[in-house]
Amino acid sequence: MCGIVGGIAERNVTPILMEGLRRLEYRGYDSSGMALLDSESQLQRVRAIGKIRQLENKIDALDAPFSGQLGIAHTRWATHGIPSENNAHPHICNNKVAVVHNGIIENYQSLKARQLAAGYRFTSETDTEVVAHEIFDQLKDTDDLLKAVMASLKSFEGAYALGVMSTSDPDTLVAARKGSPLVIGIGIGEHFIASDVSALLPVTQNFIFMEDGDVARLTRDKVEIFNVHSGERVDRPVKHSNLNLTSVELGAHRHYMHKEIFEQPQAVIDTLEGRMTQDQILVSSFGHNAETVFASVNRIHIIACGTSYHAGMVAKYWAEDIIGMPCQVEVASEFRYRNPVIENHTLFVTISQSGETADTLAALQQINALRQNKTTALRRRANDDPKAHLNKPDLAEAEAEALNIPTLSICNVAESSLTREADLVFLTHAGPEIGVASTKAFTTQLVALALLLTSIGKVQNRLDEGREALIAGGLQKLPNLITMALGHEEEIRQISEDFADKQHALFLGRGTMYPIALEGALKLKEISYIHAEAYPAGELKHGPLALIDEMMPVIAIAPLDDLLEKLKSNLQEVKARGGQMIVFEDERSDISSETSFKVVKATTNVGRITAPITYNILLQLLSYHVALIKGTDVDQPRNLAKSVTVE
Repeated sequence: MCGIVGGIAERNVTPILMEGLRRLEYRGYDSSGMALLDSESQLQRVRAIGKIRQLENKIDALDAPFSGQLGIAHTRWATHGIPSENNAHPHICNNKVAVVHNGIIENYQSLKARQLAAGYRFTSETDTEVVAHEIFDQLKDTDDLLKAVMASLKSFEGAYALGVMSTSDPDTLVAARKGSPLVIGIGIGEHFIASDVSALLPVTQNFIFMEDGDVARLTRDKVEIFNVHSGERVDRPVKHSNLNLTSVELGAHRHYMHKEIFEQPQAVIDTLEGRMTQDQILVSSFGHNAETVFASVNRIHIIACGTSYHAGMVAKYWAEDIIGMPCQVEVASEFRYRNPVIENHTLFVTISQSGETADTLAALQQINALRQNKTTALRRRANDDPKAHLNKPDLAEAEAEALNIPTLSICNVAESSLTREADLVFLTHAGPEIGVASTKAFTTQLVALALLLTSIGKVQNRLDEGREALIAGGLQKLPNLITMALGHEEEIRQISEDFADKQHALFLGRGTMYPIALEGALKLKEISYIHAEAYPAGELKHGPLALIDEMMPVIAIAPLDDLLEKLKSNLQEVKARGGQMIVFEDERSDISSETSFKVVKATTNVGRITAPITYNILLQLLSYHVALIKGTDVDQPRNLAKSVTVE
């Protein structure tokens, strides 16, 4: 969630680090800071509360130039300790070691107690300060910063991405990764580190994606990477990023969220490209062995968080309705802390925009560990139990059965941790998503899930060629349907003015529109700070109806489907109690004939798959314009981060 950027060069890195911090603002933060080794190899540091401009102002106000050829910088999102200048990174120990950190050191309290007993002084409430002290302690025995960091890492439990520099080794920048993302930017006579690629696009498009357990030493002329456990050199490929500066710039839009809402037609086109023909879905889009895997599954288990969880909920309706396959959807943070029963022949699907969502990644790792434990137990039984009578062919068959919980990750970032852990990977092509509130990532996740379920149905003959062609045709129409929905922006902007004095809102939907209502409520609360809840419309009588009055806007989604008449009855219950109704309807739903309803006739000719995607666009626009009315920070809402890389 925090943002790291650092570099070593033959030029002043201050402007490079500052631009990197600006490009990491989308991740969410409450403070920032930068530390440099100056021309005298002395540590200099500036930290500030609030936006990056506050840090810039403090640097500009310094009496002496703040410059150096080696530096680290950070945007902090508070976990341990309140937002304050003392808690902001970088953290420094005895003017010798400077550290920036993303993640959580889970055993920091025991380390802190030991360090206090040894005479170390703490100036913050953070877990990160123990890292600086531990490295300083190791430097008592060596001037080699890499060795000191590698020795220190053995003491840390939890997750971390680290950038470290020291006056004892002034031509070295050390980076380490476990659980939190970190990339290395490759230049000529200079190298950089950052939490993600976008921070470094002004200086390079060539990157090394660090893996868990990697520790890197960066100098001006080379990068060396070692495994923290073995101490041996490891090779990581240099990859060229196709991202460019314009793809992460606002252009003519006021906010990134608005830009990304309007990028959705193209994002859908890009996600579908090469994955289908005019009337067929290409199963191989999910991997060379996808057809074999899909043929063996008889249920689906989806794990995700936040917006991605809502995408999974929509897919559950599709799975049962379109291909008749059982599908379970769970929040990753709940799944990982219970003892789940996962039957063989279950396709385990994880969904994450960044591919670094801590709980989702941990859930996938839990499944991989479960599979490994099953095969280990079988081998032990075959070797140790003479009564097992498992010969080699039997054992091989049993192991294959134990491993028959294939995993698939749907993700927007090719080199993420999630994609490396899964058997199968489907990359959405949403492009960079900078706004904290997810928009185009959600839409492309739904497209990916539609392709997945159609592929499974196709392989297992659960749907015929005609149904497949119908789905393919609907997906091809989707970019135009989204464009038409975006055409209602001015109408929605006018409706948003009704929310100027509102503090609460209720969203209603039935069927696939219930998770879309959940997503609409999440967007509204995320960026406008209005308390918003969503319910299945049929649940009104079971409690929510007590909340209805003239100050409670009720937003309903009314597609032309089998549940429309039921929904109309639910809306009459709201009307009878003085509720303010806002309805997004199909042109043929005929709710607009009702008095006192504000109706947006937004769609027509949408199907079971295209309808929830199209209606969601309208709710995105509503939340955006309400946030403008409320005057909130649309792209960087308070207390939130883009990528939740810690628990």
